[in-house]
Amino acid sequence: MKPLVAIVAQGAMGAGLAKVLTDHGVRVLTTLRGRSAASRERAVAAGMQPVELEQLAQADFLLSVLPPGSAMEFAHEVAGRLAGTPRKPVFVDCNAVSPQTVRSIEQVITGSGIAFADVGIIGLPPCPGSPGPHLYAAGTAAAALNTLKTYGLDIRLLDGPAGTASALKMAYAGITKGLLAVATAMILGASRAGVAEALHREMSESQSVLLQALSKRTPDMLPKAYRWVEEMQQIAGFVSAEPGASELYRGASELFAHIAADLERDRTAVAMLTGFFAAR
Repeated sequence: MKPLVAIVAQGAMGAGLAKVLTDHGVRVLTTLRGRSAASRERAVAAGMQPVELEQLAQADFLLSVLPPGSAMEFAHEVAGRLAGTPRKPVFVDCNAVSPQTVRSIEQVITGSGIAFADVGIIGLPPCPGSPGPHLYAAGTAAAALNTLKTYGLDIRLLDGPAGTASALKMAYAGITKGLLAVATAMILGASRAGVAEALHREMSESQSVLLQALSKRTPDMLPKAYRWVEEMQQIAGFVSAEPGASELYRGASELFAHIAADLERDRTAVAMLTGFFAAR
């Protein structure tokens, strides 16, 4: 029998995972309360079936795929609403949060008698013709997720308790998005100093592979910058034992907040970043 899966919410990743599952004949539930028109459109396109929050208890798995700042609030809501239901799904936290945060979420969830799995998603949302993201899973209920391999999800089990998968996610994102933060800061600095063209020319000669990667990842970052503000704060907590590391990622958080705000205002910084990669 095919599993019944619930996914909250309907962002690019959540809807992308839902589409993979529905394409494999799996019913996917979600809740649309308070969601935007764009979220509703993505849910429809992915074949997700909207229900009330309490009805998510019918699912075998409930995947929480939210902005990091919403992860704990949703966990409390699920724990409160489903504590008294006779049937409970495995709660799968797929959010970009630190091991410390995911262990706190685990306590909230298991305190209501709900099984818990920690998942770190690495990779872009699924799209036709491209491999899907890797879903690294850890914790006492992680092995149950293996059944989703049959339905298109790339589940990879890790040895260790809840927090192990999130630690891998933090380390990977800290490198990839941290490098992008450094590049963003330097491109803006070079643009304000009037040496952007010279920087681009030098990088095309001595750092062509890096420049090519940045030319794809930087424009892709712009509409996502608001989501990375809290993620950088979570990474700051993850590396708090290393001198200076927390400050590094708190600075990245401020930078992404600046980019997100600029995107909604006069787009001065956005124009510098996109202009740097324009044909020269």
